[in-house]
Amino acid sequence: MLVALAVAAATPALTLRLTGLQVGPIGETAAFGAAILAAGFLLSWGAEAAERHVSQGLIIAVVALVTVLPEYAVDLYYAYQAGKAGPGSQYVHYAAANMTGANRLLVGLAWPLLVAIHWARGGGRAVELTRANAVEVAFLLLASLYAFVIVLKDGIGPLDFVVLAAFFGAYVWRTRSAPEDEDEDEEPGPAAALNALPVAMRWAATAALTLVACGVILVSAEPFAEALVGAGRVLGLDEFLLIQWLAPLASEAPAMTVAVLFVLAGRAANGLGTLVSDKISQWTLLVGMLPLAMSVGAGSLANLPLDARQAEEFLLTAAQSLFALGLLLRLRLGLVSAFALASLFGLQVGLAFAYRDDAARTVATLSALAWVYLGLAAILFLVNRRHLVDLLRVAFLPPAAGAPGRPERPD
Repeated sequence: MLVALAVAAATPALTLRLTGLQVGPIGETAAFGAAILAAGFLLSWGAEAAERHVSQGLIIAVVALVTVLPEYAVDLYYAYQAGKAGPGSQYVHYAAANMTGANRLLVGLAWPLLVAIHWARGGGRAVELTRANAVEVAFLLLASLYAFVIVLKDGIGPLDFVVLAAFFGAYVWRTRSAPEDEDEDEEPGPAAALNALPVAMRWAATAALTLVACGVILVSAEPFAEALVGAGRVLGLDEFLLIQWLAPLASEAPAMTVAVLFVLAGRAANGLGTLVSDKISQWTLLVGMLPLAMSVGAGSLANLPLDARQAEEFLLTAAQSLFALGLLLRLRLGLVSAFALASLFGLQVGLAFAYRDDAARTVATLSALAWVYLGLAAILFLVNRRHLVDLLRVAFLPPAAGAPGRPERPD
C-alpha cells in the first residue's frame, strides 16, 4: 500500500516531464518535490530491506548514500549549473545554501525529534547509543573539524573531495566488522514486507524499487531545483532561503521518517545512529562532490567559492555540528540536549528570515551564532574530555585493543 502511494505521488511529476505541460513554478515545485520525496522513501525501504542480507560495511555505505540521494541530486544540480554559469552566478549560492540547510536541518530538527518521540512513547528521557556507535561519532568529528579548514580556504576544491572521500572510505572500512544485533526486530514498514518474500522475488523487488526511485530522482531534480527559484520570484520570497530550508525538507524527509519508524519500533538507538551516518555521508561525500559537479559544468577543474555570506553559513554549519557532537560524547542524547539543539536551530532560522533583506546584518548574525555554538562546544569538550578520549580509543583502535561488541558505556 505504501509503495503504491509513493508511486502515485511521483506520477504527476513524471506526467509533466513526459508531456511538457507547464503548470507554473509553484505547481511544479509541489509536483517535483513530491516525486523526490516519494523516491526517497522507495530508496529507504529498499535499503532497509537489504540490511539483513548484505555485508555490514557495504550496507552502511549503501544506506548512507541512498537515503540522502535526493539531497545529492538537487545540490549537485546547482553545483553543475554554477560551473556552467561561472563562479559569480547565483547557482554558487544555491549549492551552498542547499548543502548547509540540509546539514543543519538534520541536526537541529531531526535529532531532537527522535528524542522527543522516544520520550513521548515512554522510552525514557534520553536515547542511549552503544559503544559500537563511537565509530560514527568519531568520524563525524573528523569531518566536522575538516570543515573549518574549508572555511579558512574560502572554497571547496577537488583536493577536499579526496580528503573527505577518504574519511568516508575509512568510516566504512572501520565499520566493516561491526557486530550485528541478533535481537533486532524486523524492519518497520515496507521493508518487512519485502523480507517476507522469497529470495529471488525479494531481490527483484528491491532492485525494481531502486531503479524506479533513481529514475524519478534524475527526472525530477532539475525541474524541482529550477521551480524553487521560480516560485521564490513569483511569491516575492527570498530564493536563497527557500532553497536552504524548503528543498531539504523534501529531500531529507525519507531519511527522517525511517529514523522515526525505528524509534516507534523500540529501536531509538538505531534511528539516531542512522541519522548520524546520514550526516557523515553529507558532511563528507556531498560536500566533496560539489566542486566535482562544478568542474563538470565548467569543463575544467574548478573550486566552489565561498563569499562572505557562504563562508559564515559554512562556519555556522560546522559549529552546530561540533556542538551536537559535544552533546554526544557520552553516547547519549537527552531531552535537555535535544531542546538546546532545537532551540538554537529555531533561533537561526527565525533570524535568517527576519534579516533576509539586510545582508550585512545577516552575515553578522550568522557569525555571532557560530561563535555561540563554538563556545558551548568548547565547554562540552572540556567537561567531557575523558569521554572524548575513551570514544576515540574505541573508534580508532583495533577491536582487540579497544572495546569490541557492545560493552557498557563509560560512567
